[in-house]
Amino acid sequence: MAYEIPVTQARAEFADLINRVVYGGERVVVTRHGKPLVALVSAADLERLDALEEPAEEEIVSSVSKVREPAPAPAAGERQRFGIAAEHRGPGAS
Repeated sequence: MAYEIPVTQARAEFADLINRVVYGGERVVVTRHGKPLVALVSAADLERLDALEEPAEEEIVSSVSKVREPAPAPAAGERQRFGIAAEHRGPGAS
């Protein structure tokens, strides 16, 4: 559980808060009007958070690379046969 402190009080006690995080292993959440603004965490906690984010980025790249190319536009004869008056053209198409 994190220790919560209003931003006005955090300004006055900043050095003490840093000591609580570094030496006490605490996590401090600074609030304004009762809503969380920022958190003070140790450098080790930050490294662990960064490590958790990396696989998510790889998953996104992997899923994007699996997207297939769109089907080719129907020929003019097919458009007339099915009564298609217009077709979607992607960006860069003329």
